Amino acid sequence: MPKIGNIDLGEFPLLLAPMEDVSDPPFRRLCKMHGADMLYSEFISSEGLIRDAIKSRQKLDIFDYERPVGIQIFGGDEEAMALSAKIVATVNPDLVDINFGCPVKKVVSKGAGAGVLKDIDLMVRLTKAVVNSTSLPVTVKTRLGWDEQSINIEEVAERLQDVGISALTIHARTRSQMYKGHSDWSYIAKVKNNPRMHIPIFGNGDIDSPEKALEYRNKYGIDGIMIGRAAIGYPWIFNEIKHYFATGELLPSPTIADRVEAAKNHLLWSVEWKGERQGVVEMRRHYANYFKGIPNFKEHRHKLVTLDASEEVVKALDNVLEVLGGKR
Repeated sequence: MPKIGNIDLGEFPLLLAPMEDVSDPPFRRLCKMHGADMLYSEFISSEGLIRDAIKSRQKLDIFDYERPVGIQIFGGDEEAMALSAKIVATVNPDLVDINFGCPVKKVVSKGAGAGVLKDIDLMVRLTKAVVNSTSLPVTVKTRLGWDEQSINIEEVAERLQDVGISALTIHARTRSQMYKGHSDWSYIAKVKNNPRMHIPIFGNGDIDSPEKALEYRNKYGIDGIMIGRAAIGYPWIFNEIKHYFATGELLPSPTIADRVEAAKNHLLWSVEWKGERQGVVEMRRHYANYFKGIPNFKEHRHKLVTLDASEEVVKALDNVLEVLGGKR
């Protein structure tokens, strides 16, 4: 059974990926309810934490019902990363995760996230600075390399393990691929099968069904799977995968009632955590995902994204159940 430090994750853990503007406490709570074994915060700028930026500090909010939960940081300066890890430790997460995988330009241009893939020596120094600054387990999430000509994940895995990380998650794409094209998990298998490696290796990229999760578990021999985009608007995927692993059978798709309940919980928890205005506005991006593929949802969606009071949105969601409730 894979363990991160003293954290027992069970036989084959399913991890919720850290996703900017998605993996906040309300969303994490939903995924935990539906079977996620390990949760991660949105990624947090080390510079922002040190400057006491309000948005960065708010991302440090974690709750006991989420555990085990990790806080993910990113940055390109050793001193800033070390100091931010100390700040993170004050809220007592179960681990600190380092983001060496985010491909977006605003992060990469600062020499952080996947930008560090161009300089493996820097990646190792940044990791070592974090490991040396905290007593918490330190994990890393990264990609295969900068581009197809510079795939270096096997070297990276060995060197990061050597400086003390407790687990490694690999998104099976290069930075140049962004989120396009196919992920290539054969590189993850090479890392996992390297006799020098003894830490848990988790795979990430393109897992969007129980069948694919089982296929990849068996084919690539990883210790667990991290799920990102497939969980957006569909937190049920974690329990669906677990059920399929245990029985070989697919659970029924969530009903309209299930979808309405999830969207309502997400909204109410967002309002509770962020406040009425921010909670209502930031939920608007999620409704289309919760009701993806449901016929005749368009007119309901328009109403949900224009109402300004949470009470009105709850009534509109109740109306969705009333009108569309007979459909899956």
